[in-house]
Amino acid sequence: MTMKKQLRASVLKMTLFFITLSSFASANELRQNDLLNGKDLKNWRTRGDVSIQDSSLVLSGSAHAKLKKGVYDSFELKLLVKTQDHGKGYINIHAGRTGKGHRIALNNDLYDPVWWRMTGSLLSVRNLTKSVAADNRWFNLTIRVEGRLVAISVNEQLVVEYIEPQEPFRTAENLNALLSKGSISIFSVGSGSIWIKKISIQELQHDSGLIQKQLSMAIDERTDGIIKLHQQDFPVLDYHIHLKGHYTKKSLAARSRQTGVNYALAPSCGLGYPIHNDEGVISYLDTMRNEPFIVTIQAEGREWVNLFSREIMDKLDFVFADAMTFNDHKGRRTRLFVEREVMIDNEQEYMDMIVERACEIVKEPFEIYVNPFFLPKPMQDRYDQFWTEKRVDKVIQALVKNGKALEINNRYKIPNKSTILKAKAAGIKFTFGTNNVTPDIGNMEYAVRMISECGIKPAEVYKPKIKTRL
Repeated sequence: MTMKKQLRASVLKMTLFFITLSSFASANELRQNDLLNGKDLKNWRTRGDVSIQDSSLVLSGSAHAKLKKGVYDSFELKLLVKTQDHGKGYINIHAGRTGKGHRIALNNDLYDPVWWRMTGSLLSVRNLTKSVAADNRWFNLTIRVEGRLVAISVNEQLVVEYIEPQEPFRTAENLNALLSKGSISIFSVGSGSIWIKKISIQELQHDSGLIQKQLSMAIDERTDGIIKLHQQDFPVLDYHIHLKGHYTKKSLAARSRQTGVNYALAPSCGLGYPIHNDEGVISYLDTMRNEPFIVTIQAEGREWVNLFSREIMDKLDFVFADAMTFNDHKGRRTRLFVEREVMIDNEQEYMDMIVERACEIVKEPFEIYVNPFFLPKPMQDRYDQFWTEKRVDKVIQALVKNGKALEINNRYKIPNKSTILKAKAAGIKFTFGTNNVTPDIGNMEYAVRMISECGIKPAEVYKPKIKTRL
């Protein structure tokens, strides 16, 4: 069985497992404790500015509150939380003398430069690029730990389902990010404040076979490139995903939770597509409320600039386009990925036309240039011959001049390493996209390799202009 088939089978097994787990665990609850009385801090050991205000536990600036009593193994922790004025912090579970434990992020600051550790993130293990909560608004946070499983929900929506394997991959900085047992702590680390109105914990028990079942479904982190990116505190986002290959938003969200890859979801929009005007984009945005995906569109063809207003495009988190569709030198509509539409009289002249079209297209009002440096099928076997240094430089200069980010494409494995290094030297920001057409989305394998080989840093990754849609 191939690795991709193994992953699909694992995702299916895990989905069925989580369904049965929820019904199993409810019958094995031990006891429930309310940890906050709304009157005083007698249950908590505190440091910094920690107080009770309006019956809420409030941590302001750099502050810490730890439960005085209680050693918890498997449990369900429920909180009613609000981040106030860009407050941020985390919940530390299994905290204790061993130093082990996991941290769950509290962060709804859309302007945070570290934008990939949003509320619900299992920090350094399953970082989230999108929060389904908002600053200055109360939200429900549920953290369920059962055996080797950590499941996190925000406003009753699952955002993380992580099974810690027998041999988890951890860097030196994250050696303690492991399940153990211990107390509960709350940390505020931002300039704002964290408000908590309700905290309750329910201990859970499970049979002796549960952990073995979980381990059989865990991802092998020794060979998983995604966990390595999370451990390096690198934004893990596939910016170029479509609802194709029988995927639905529900099944795609499940895959994201279990693999650790965040997704930006994009319909194709333009002349001849179902979404071809502002009203269509508005309707699409309405369907994306409360969804965990970054929200974008793929602008198709060259007519799109006259079909959609700038006002509506600004409601998206970003817009991307490629240079694969244009009118050729004889005025024929051409899609480079459709072999019958590629009519080549002279290959070198055709290549010069591809470069010219790309340099014109990147002037359009989108943020990310995708499927970059693509060649039609008759020319693909001589990639380096056609993409000469002079031609590559010309496109890179056009990207710089027009402020475009550059996609590293997983499906086509383009651009090549030398081109990526040129773009990096020119100060271009990067994104990573799959442009999936089948169920085999993969796990950003080409991007993971290029990130490593080209030394791409988090600061060199394009930050989407994420909006709150609740």
